[in-house]
Order: sequence, then structure tokens, then C-alpha cells
Amino acid sequence: MRLTEPRVHPLPESEWSDEVRNLLGGLVQAGGRVLNIFATLAHHPKLMKRWLVFGSHVLGKQTLSARDRELAILRIGWLCRAEYEWGQHVEISRGIGISAEEIDRVAAGPDAPGWDAHEAALLRGVDELHRDAMISDATWQALSDRYDTQQLIDFVFTVGQYNLVSMALNTLGVQLDEGIEGFAR
Repeated sequence: MRLTEPRVHPLPESEWSDEVRNLLGGLVQAGGRVLNIFATLAHHPKLMKRWLVFGSHVLGKQTLSARDRELAILRIGWLCRAEYEWGQHVEISRGIGISAEEIDRVAAGPDAPGWDAHEAALLRGVDELHRDAMISDATWQALSDRYDTQQLIDFVFTVGQYNLVSMALNTLGVQLDEGIEGFAR
């Protein structure tokens, strides 16, 4: 973790307002825990309420396949050195069948051996958005070979959403949740 202590500590449940309790009620994990990201954002319920709507589109209601979505999220998390994001999405990726070898390869990037042409373009698109805030014409064309217009837009917004989330996690010092592994040491 970039910060070994939170700058903004997760808000204890005993301090949740009714608004926060309503927002977080559906986000309780097994064992009654709320992820640190949500308990941290509980300090700003109006922002959290609006962000959850957008975040739920990007995570579960968009047009990309779950595999493509997770590869993109893992790559932007890696590029941003967002250990919390990486750890959470390694778990999600494993749950949808992305192998440990593929997860490791995400860190190596689009030129690592083993990616098909589409997956290499997807990772390259993430790299370009991170580096240039724009996808090159060549990468756009490669993504267009498989994606329709809505998917192209969802791809850009997915990378942007998780870039924003990575910045917040890193800056606020959100610590790994219990049982989640960060970057390999």
C-alpha cells in the first residue's frame, strides 16, 4: 500500500446516519462487514449516493463482457498502483474464470505473450487512456473490430471510473479489506 495508514478512516457503523445506513444496507458482505471503500466514502453520503449509481452501471450493467471489464479494471489499477483496487478485482476476476497466469500477465501489459489481438488492444487502450487521456486511432480501430459504439463508450468510461477510484483509494489511504491480497511482494 502506498499509505500504511488511512488518511480518512472508515466510518464506524455506530456513526452512520440513516442516509448512510440506507446506502450501505445492500453492500454488507458475508460476516456483516462493509468494504473499506464504502465505509470510507460514508463520510460523504451525498457523493457516495451518486457515485454508487454510476459505479453500478460500470461494474454490472454495461455492455462489455465481464472478462473484458475486469481485464481493463485490473490494468488501470496496476498502472495507478492502486493496491486496494487490484486486490478486490483479482478476487472478482478469479470468480469469473480469469486465470492466475492471466492476472499476472495483466501487469506485464499488452505486449506480453499470450494475449489475443483483441485483449492486447484492450490493454493498450487502457495504457493510452492512462498515459495520453485518449485512445490512438490504431487502437480505436482494433477495438472497433469487436466493439460497437456503446461498448467503445463503456470501455472509456470503465477505465475513467477506475482511474478516478484508484486516485481516491490511493489518496485517502483506503486499506486492504481482511482476506484480500494486494500486489505480490
